[in-house]
Parts: sequence; structure tokens; C-alpha cells
Amino acid sequence: MKRLFSQKQRPDPELLALKEELQEAQWELTLAYRQFNRAVDPELVESCVYHISSVKARCNYLIRSIKERDPSAIAAAKPEGDAIWT
Repeated sequence: MKRLFSQKQRPDPELLALKEELQEAQWELTLAYRQFNRAVDPELVESCVYHISSVKARCNYLIRSIKERDPSAIAAAKPEGDAIWT
């Protein structure tokens, strides 16, 4: 007997949480770059560099985690605006 309604797969709650955390980290990275661009004092510049580096490391970790759970999911989580890292 054929099913009239296909069963939809429920989204992975951990994957959704990782995506949300990545979006938050991307926003934090944007703010960190803005703060860096306005910094004048050498100590503040150094602090901003460390903060940017830290957030980029977290973004990279989250991207790897998302790719492990669903390789096709990362296309929806591309960085926007100033939040571009390599």
C-alpha cells in the first residue's frame, strides 16, 4: 500500500543549535572588526586582534562541526558583510 503523505525528517536539533551559534559568532566577528577599525590606542588594537582571532577560531570550529553533521548545510551559513575570514 502506498503512503499518501511522505514522512518529513525532523531537523537535527544539534545542527540547528550549531547554525544559530555560528550566526551569533559571525555577528560578533562583525562587531570585533568594527571595534578594531575604530581603535587608536596600541593596547586596544592588540586586544581587538586577539578578539578577532578568537572569534575566527570559534567560527572555524563551528563550520567544521556543521560540515560533519551535514555537508550540504554550510551553504546556508555563509558570512555576510564584514564577517569574512580565511
